[in-house]
Amino acid sequence: MTEQRRPFAHDAVLSMEADGDVGAPGATITVALCGHWDHEPPCPLAPHHTAAARVDGEVRLRTLFVVEPARESEVRARIRAALQAGAIVSGDGRRARWRLCSDGASSVREEEADHARHLG
Repeated sequence: MTEQRRPFAHDAVLSMEADGDVGAPGATITVALCGHWDHEPPCPLAPHHTAAARVDGEVRLRTLFVVEPARESEVRARIRAALQAGAIVSGDGRRARWRLCSDGASSVREEEADHARHLG
């Protein structure tokens, strides 16, 4: 019997130049989880969504994902490794850079529950 997928959240704080592309770290996460940022759905390992916002000179990321609980640590490890890499080259050859300051597991918020359900 296949284990039921559940929603999870992962937060990260990055240091990035003021003109850096805040979408780039999310693209890096997608590459780590799906093989490329531009792929046909569904995501093969963990359907996900990453939101990024600049707050007080930092970039704060929040990734919602759904996966079988037995694979949660694998997904988190892939997210962390992608963010620790600190760079990605876009399709047009531009390089985005950042430094991972902190990251870790977080609870899915009540207001995110519907979004998380729609992921998987």
